[in-house]
Amino acid sequence: MDVRQLEYFLAIVDRGGFNRAASALYVSQPSLSQAVRALERDLGSELFHRIGRRAVLTEAGRALIEPAREAVRSLETARASVAAVHELREGRLDVVSVPSQAVEPLTSLVSAFSHRYPGVSVAIKAAFTARDVIDMVRTGAVELGLLASAGPLSDKEVVCHALGRQRFALMVPAGGPFADRTVVGCQELAGQRLIVGQPGTGMRAYVDALREQGIEYTVAAETEHRVSLMPLVLAGVGLAVVMDSWRDLAGQLGARVLDIEPETTLDIALVSRRGILSPAAAAFVTAALSAVDS
Repeated sequence: MDVRQLEYFLAIVDRGGFNRAASALYVSQPSLSQAVRALERDLGSELFHRIGRRAVLTEAGRALIEPAREAVRSLETARASVAAVHELREGRLDVVSVPSQAVEPLTSLVSAFSHRYPGVSVAIKAAFTARDVIDMVRTGAVELGLLASAGPLSDKEVVCHALGRQRFALMVPAGGPFADRTVVGCQELAGQRLIVGQPGTGMRAYVDALREQGIEYTVAAETEHRVSLMPLVLAGVGLAVVMDSWRDLAGQLGARVLDIEPETTLDIALVSRRGILSPAAAAFVTAALSAVDS
């Protein structure tokens, strides 16, 4: 067994099949299949059920995912440690973020990091919920994650680095409802048309709680694609409850973001896996915490 075989195995898992994995790895499918068969022989168990062109994980295959990610990540850490001797002149850092925090503070954090370490490529992955972020960091799919939660997180599964808080706000189109205001009361959302995210997100939990308080509104649209929120608002489809991290970008594109009273916030945290971090991840965490303290 070697790490290359584990990388091939994980590529098949992450890409959903042999064809896509082979394309992503720039290897032929026969070579990929041969490497997986060799890994299965070494382990003494089949990792995939091959059903036509589909590859379905066996129980043994599912059990291998997390150890395989840890092994690959350990090798990447070793390689990055060597690169650290050269002051992080090269390397790659995988970060996952929920959508609103991918606007801010992730943009500022990556910008500062990239200016200091221009040779390190930052790969930003997407997740919809804080639970998704934690699972991706915990299993080693990524090294760092940025998330928002309704309260401080425990360090039981991952290590948490607090980055402050963000408040809920209301995005409105220029010339639309409340466009001449800077603050709106949550009670005033009664009767409004709202664009909402999918269940499990902090912003969806906020608007669901409005109904529990007796504040009735119309769901104009429900979207899993957070990037569609602003175009939908600008098109006059409805208003959207967002985090105030959207404020600057919204203003640049012609929308407005208003504070909602009473103030309700989410805790923003950068989470990392337990154990030794790669030099790039350690440098990113240090820079993020320095930005909070400054």
